[in-house]
Amino acid sequence: MVTFDLTGKKAIVTGSTRGLGRGMAEGLMEAGAEVVIMGTSEKALAVAAEYTEKGYLCHGVAADLGNRERLAEGFQEALEKLGGTLDIFVNAAGIQKRHFCEEFPMEDWDAVIDVNLNAVFMLCQLAGREMMKQGYGKIINVASMLSFFGGFTVPAYAASKGAVAQLTKALSNEWASKGINVNAIAPGYMATDMNTALINDQGRNKEILGRIPAKRWGSGEDMKGVTIFLASQASDYLSGAIIPVDGGYLSK
Repeated sequence: MVTFDLTGKKAIVTGSTRGLGRGMAEGLMEAGAEVVIMGTSEKALAVAAEYTEKGYLCHGVAADLGNRERLAEGFQEALEKLGGTLDIFVNAAGIQKRHFCEEFPMEDWDAVIDVNLNAVFMLCQLAGREMMKQGYGKIINVASMLSFFGGFTVPAYAASKGAVAQLTKALSNEWASKGINVNAIAPGYMATDMNTALINDQGRNKEILGRIPAKRWGSGEDMKGVTIFLASQASDYLSGAIIPVDGGYLSK
């Protein structure tokens, strides 16, 4: 019997102290999973404590995703908190830097690529190795609308998210036969801190809403259903997919 129930499953979600990542982590907990909130600061511990107080099985780990040594240590710490078992891994952490292409500083380029791509690959490797031991696992990456088109003043972000989509497919090709499903969610225009400038720009806001058939910006709540689906038994024959959650934006 196909089920969306995640009771007893163990999950790590990066970038889950706020925004879309938090919505995804919350959805997993609501479906019964035990979750590690992994963030770049001690806020991860505070957010985890909030969920623990609500009765969820939740832990917090602070790890600098731009530091490979600390990233590996953070992953091991998270794995230990889950008792050494990992069923679900969600790469939801990401950063953004905006400059005109001809002025884009290399230090900002490196920072975006380190967090949005290099850390994603490294964490997929670490998670994949653990999942291979049990012959089962679900890896969910977060791509973007900019996996499909280029945007403006965000060359590093566009490059990183295009790469995340292709990385997801590459990992799927090698790991699907090992029982590991690797998929990505491509959020549309979401009402998060990263998009505050767009939301406050009346002209761009009107332009964006004009193309979204749902006629609204998305939220972390909108990420829950697809996350639970990709983390559950219901998606056992789905791998290498990039799923838009965009209110219909790409179709218009």
